Amino acid sequence: MTDATLTSNPVVSARGLKKSFGGKQILHGLDFDIPAGRIYGLIGHNGAGKTTTLNAMLGLTSYEGTIRVLGEDPFAHRARLMENVAFISDVASLPRFLRVRELFALLTNIHPNFSPDKARSFLEGTDIRPEMKIRTLSKGMVAQLHLAVVMAIDAKLLVLDEPTLGLDISYRKRFYRRLLEDYMSEERTLIITTHQVDEIEFMLSDIMFIRDGDLILHMQMETVNEKFSQLVVNEPELQVEARALAPVYEETRFGQTVMIYDGVDRARLEPLGRVSTPTMSDLFVALMQRPTANPERGQ
Repeated sequence: MTDATLTSNPVVSARGLKKSFGGKQILHGLDFDIPAGRIYGLIGHNGAGKTTTLNAMLGLTSYEGTIRVLGEDPFAHRARLMENVAFISDVASLPRFLRVRELFALLTNIHPNFSPDKARSFLEGTDIRPEMKIRTLSKGMVAQLHLAVVMAIDAKLLVLDEPTLGLDISYRKRFYRRLLEDYMSEERTLIITTHQVDEIEFMLSDIMFIRDGDLILHMQMETVNEKFSQLVVNEPELQVEARALAPVYEETRFGQTVMIYDGVDRARLEPLGRVSTPTMSDLFVALMQRPTANPERGQ
């Protein structure tokens, strides 16, 4: 299932992207293009291949096939590429012996596109002060500092791998709002992975679902909303008719039968119950079922 917007010069372009570890293939030949100015959600279970895909984009791992980021081979030209790419992961670390102001000074010297003024502005409203040593900061404060540093880099591509892990919900919401209002532009592209799928749904322009090393969904959010429907069937006698329309997923919630459909006209579903657009987390559960699962029972 693909509906990716193609451009003559995509920010990221992959063809036949494969990766193996110890004889086990992690990525099974991914093909995709990511245009400029889009916000992509890369969603999948742990071990599905999300981080491996990101690492290939960032030149952090070798791979089979081809991938180009901003026109560069990331593995061959990583240093040059990093001038225009910013990245943060849930396992990233900062030099704990430095003070916050010393970290900003260091980054000013080593990265041509880092702005200490922007970093300070992103920390407004937090408890982080310039004289604090990083080793004295809590896990949440370190995450806040790292996010501020990354967002203060004037990059064409920003890659965030579980960026708000360890942060409370109020800061997560504030971070995503600042990201949209103060960072994103038509020239910048954002790729983000997170387990809090519903928290980022409002900001995504495109979605990519990866399951067991395969890209099973690559689609603009507008198309997702047109293509997929959710039906809640309250009347038992209507369930047989609803199942005849071949839902891709079914489960029982609080005594109600919930079905998700791919490409079924909503006019056919409306006489059977309450029709809506599935949330991103509901769609994730529906499409991430392995082929051996029984879709009628949601197992």
